[in-house]
Amino acid sequence: MRSAKPAASPLLWVPTGYFTMALGYVMLTSVTAIMFKNLGMDNGRAAQYSSLLILAYTIKPLFAPFVEMYRTKKFFVLCAQVLVGLGFAGVGLAMGLPGYMGFLMALFFALSFIGATQDIASDGVYVTSLDSRAQSLYCGIQSLSWNIGPIVAAGGMVYLSGYLHTSVFGHDPTVFGPDWIDAWRIIFFLAGGLTLLMALWHARVMPEGARAADTPAGVRDAGRILLDAFVTLFRKRGVWRMIAFAFLFRLSIGFLEKIGPFFMVDPASKGGLGLSNEMLGLVYGTYGLAAVLLGSLLGGLYVARRGLKATLFVLCCAVNIPNVTFLLMSIWLPSSLLAITAGVVIEKFFFGFGSVGFMIYLMQQLAPGKYTTTHYAFGTGLMGLCGLVTGVISGHLQEMLGYVSYFVFVMVATIPSFLATWYAPFHHDDGSAAKPDAAGKAVPA
Repeated sequence: MRSAKPAASPLLWVPTGYFTMALGYVMLTSVTAIMFKNLGMDNGRAAQYSSLLILAYTIKPLFAPFVEMYRTKKFFVLCAQVLVGLGFAGVGLAMGLPGYMGFLMALFFALSFIGATQDIASDGVYVTSLDSRAQSLYCGIQSLSWNIGPIVAAGGMVYLSGYLHTSVFGHDPTVFGPDWIDAWRIIFFLAGGLTLLMALWHARVMPEGARAADTPAGVRDAGRILLDAFVTLFRKRGVWRMIAFAFLFRLSIGFLEKIGPFFMVDPASKGGLGLSNEMLGLVYGTYGLAAVLLGSLLGGLYVARRGLKATLFVLCCAVNIPNVTFLLMSIWLPSSLLAITAGVVIEKFFFGFGSVGFMIYLMQQLAPGKYTTTHYAFGTGLMGLCGLVTGVISGHLQEMLGYVSYFVFVMVATIPSFLATWYAPFHHDDGSAAKPDAAGKAVPA
């Protein structure tokens, strides 16, 4: 009798699984904005087109129950990764066609839904293959691995695009237009090849993923569960203030997210800093993201020590106030790379520090109840919706206002975040309540 194949260590598939998820997401929703800009698209359309690709990730809670009804979760992970890899290669091929932009947008839009499906299935493998102790043990590795994705995509790939454009193909890095096609075709071939390699690896080491106890038995059952999840969400006490918090907490960041990199690469004649793609990849995509990771770690320790209720408004200040560094840079237009890097690192560090408050609030206050996972997904979906709405209009606003006035507007947009945070309700324990010691005396948690 054949013995069952031993399960592979989670260290073999958790880091690579979440890295692959992040690579696809960042390539679609962030790197495409830089590519559109390089290809000569104006800020309004570049920000709008790349932001529309967030839609699938925003509404994925609506089709998550249907994904889990069929086959295994690993099956969907592998299918999605193969399709994303082939799709990225298809993007590289399509860029050689006349009138390629229509083909690109159709491909990107399809790939965003496939990428969102990969996220659902990968999370499903993680949750159903690991017990609660293992989930907690690998949570930090999961988060770190996901954050390596943006460093590779928004840092490494953007840097490489500039190097290829200038040093390999010999084009002028300050001129945006069709000459950039050569470099970006190679970038998407590389991203596609890397995703296909990850699919081959996961076919070997990723577990199948068990069927969750509450998995719907059919389409009607899935629809019923979704409806009940909506109904129970809106019956929660203070739900509208929680929804306002979920949508508005990162409002100013949504307005800054696409325009920040555009400001970095636009020439001084347009009010920008005139950085090359190589420098953008280093400053924004590498040093900036490293600062986010460090800030997130320290922010988590800060909340764990003092509790969320006592720290949430401070965390909101950390997310929003340092945005002023972009306003200052737009006024003074520093030429020193050290000064530019410092401005980006300060904003990114405090963004990472404060953003942990958003996720913890959703877990502790919005999610608890009958549909914890679904309600948490609704909360993150509202965050995605905020990014989509602000991203779609941000480029058009910036073109109307210019960089200095636009960054003034970004600072004004912090006000709704402060109000939503100040009035955010706390109906569940935030972990800071005093707990009795062995003698029965209350001590801080």
